[in-house]
Amino acid sequence: MIKVLVVDDQALVRDGIASLLALSGQVEVVATAANGQQALQLLNEHDDIDVMLLDLRMPVLDGQGVLDKLDGSGPAVLVLTTFDDSQALAAALAAGAKGFLLKDVSMETLVEAVEKLAGGGRFIQPGLTETLARRMLAGEAGLPADSAPALSEKEVEIIKLMAAGYANKEIANTLFKSEGTVKNQVSAILAKLEVRDRTQAVLKAMSMGLL
Repeated sequence: MIKVLVVDDQALVRDGIASLLALSGQVEVVATAANGQQALQLLNEHDDIDVMLLDLRMPVLDGQGVLDKLDGSGPAVLVLTTFDDSQALAAALAAGAKGFLLKDVSMETLVEAVEKLAGGGRFIQPGLTETLARRMLAGEAGLPADSAPALSEKEVEIIKLMAAGYANKEIANTLFKSEGTVKNQVSAILAKLEVRDRTQAVLKAMSMGLL
């Protein structure tokens, strides 16, 4: 049985998701939270959670804040939101989310996504990746090419993996590098883009058309 934490500020949504997942016979909702702060407290109390379903827009601490605080640790995170926002998708993936769905998905798709994440995979709702790709290719709000920081081919390869939600260890395994080398390269990318963290790096790279 896959154990899930549901995080959403609307009680009806929390209860509805829990009821739907229970019908699958494969998922058990072990706890629910109304905001990100409660979610972090529950993660400290439950060490058996496999997947966290996380809303982005909540009071006290929002979903992006939870992702930033977890920094790739904890259970696999499946973002479940009302808004089709390619920038939010990129930011969530860069911060470590393994999946991204809109709340109007079918129960079958939701269960499939939960199963995929519980098994160590990723799941992004079909269509959202196309929107993100179009935004990247269009370089919305982009700057002229000669004004963009010069990233090496290797650095571009790394930031693409960052945009896909890969943690440093996963990037190292994918590129056959040591984790220390990847950390140094990520730091170099942040410095070149003049940003503080991975999320800002991916968003800035998108806006400049570097991806």
